[in-house]
Amino acid sequence: MLIISRKYMKLIEIKDLYFRYPFEEKYTLNNINLTIDSGESTAILGPNGSGKTTLIKHLNGILKPTKGDVIIEGKNTKEKSIAELSRTVGIVFQNPDHQLFSNTVFEEISFALINFGFNKEEILKRVRSMLKLFDLEKYETHSPLLLSGGEKKRVAIASILCYDPKIIVLDEPTIGLDYYQRKTLINIIKNLKKEGKTIITVTHDFDFALEVAERGIILKNGEIIRDGSLIDIIYDSDILEKANLIQPTLAKIIIELEKNGIKLDRKVATVEEFIQLVIK
Repeated sequence: MLIISRKYMKLIEIKDLYFRYPFEEKYTLNNINLTIDSGESTAILGPNGSGKTTLIKHLNGILKPTKGDVIIEGKNTKEKSIAELSRTVGIVFQNPDHQLFSNTVFEEISFALINFGFNKEEILKRVRSMLKLFDLEKYETHSPLLLSGGEKKRVAIASILCYDPKIIVLDEPTIGLDYYQRKTLINIIKNLKKEGKTIITVTHDFDFALEVAERGIILKNGEIIRDGSLIDIIYDSDILEKANLIQPTLAKIIIELEKNGIKLDRKVATVEEFIQLVIK
């Protein structure tokens, strides 16, 4: 019997997607064609207003295509409710205030688990695990709306991860997080990748993106202008300038070195990799 690894199964298909908000003449998304396999970790980058958040809202049915199709696990989102799609696609939005509404942090994290029919014992186990993982135990009886921005972000992420969706979408997840919390999130995402989760990260933070994603998609004016290896993208000065994105300093330095005849064996994404390559 032929067994196909989950890591290479087609999980998300976007075909000829156009989207226009009501009462607007211009399309916010234009002819988006995209496939994401199970187990892929992808960063979506682009300037403000490029359509990044509009695109991810199509993944769990918050928005429906004006034209074209979005297919999740072989199912067209036009035929599925937000509730049905949310069991597979968990989205953490940039502003956690838009998705926090429960009286306490404990209730917030347990909300989806209750709605998806988990038993009380499993709910308690999962919520306790998330509280510990995100250092939120001391806040479990607090209102999530009264927490700091970084704390709210952690609650929002915990409320999605607790029910274990196959696809995890993070919209600017590092905003409001300190250095320690950022490193913790990176480690959590790396562990999720090892478990075979499909991770989509919307971010302006190239350093964070390089830690958690291998593939990069650049949007501008609602169109995909680059789709490929993220490490190749950071060295593509022309495409970054076209997308009004700031090239990482390390990439700039290496490009200048190459212009002056100093070539490295391979492209690197971090200072540590650069040092190891130089002293090798």
